[in-house]
Parts: sequence; C-alpha cells; structure tokens
Amino acid sequence: MTQHDEFTMISDTQVQSITEHLRTQLIWRTSRLDELRALVDSGGTDDGSRQSVLADLAATERMITDINKSLARLAEGTYGRCVDCDASIPFERLKIRPLTRHCMPCRQRHEAR
Repeated sequence: MTQHDEFTMISDTQVQSITEHLRTQLIWRTSRLDELRALVDSGGTDDGSRQSVLADLAATERMITDINKSLARLAEGTYGRCVDCDASIPFERLKIRPLTRHCMPCRQRHEAR
C-alpha cells in the first residue's frame, strides 16, 4: 500500500479497480448523453416524451460530472476521504457507491436536513 492508501485504507489494486469501473461508466454515460442529445435535436418526440428525455439528459450530465469529480479525487489522492470531515470511507461503501463523497455519519446528517 502507498501512503495515500494507508491513510484511506484503499490498496493500489482497489484504486485501480475503482478507476477502471469509473472510466467504463464515463464512456457508457458519455455515449448515452450523445444519444439523448441526438434524440432531442431530431425533434422526434412528443412533448411528454421530450420532457422525459430532457430529464434523462440532465441526470446523465450530473452523473458524468460526478464521475469526473471522483476520477479527479483519485488522481489527487483524496478519493476515499469524506469531503466534510476527512474521515476514511470504508472500501465496502466505495464498492457499492463509488461516487460517494461522504462517510456514513456525514451522509446521514445531510439526509436529515
């Protein structure tokens, strides 16, 4: 383990696995975004469908932003640390929610608001 990994309790292998997963998701989401934009630009949807496509487009854009932020944190060595309290986020949580930026106590505080 590297110093970063000891601090966050994430091994090099785990970091590599998460990075590969996020990059795969980024490729897939970017492709999906292109499809949604083409659908909107073609005008081939009725008003109800168009609203649904626009909502999907916005959600996909947010997901791409979150993936890029996670990849940046991986590159900076801050991935796996809570952005609020700097506590280590357990790898088991990161496997389930690789885009998470909060430890469970901070997440629960945010949800309670």
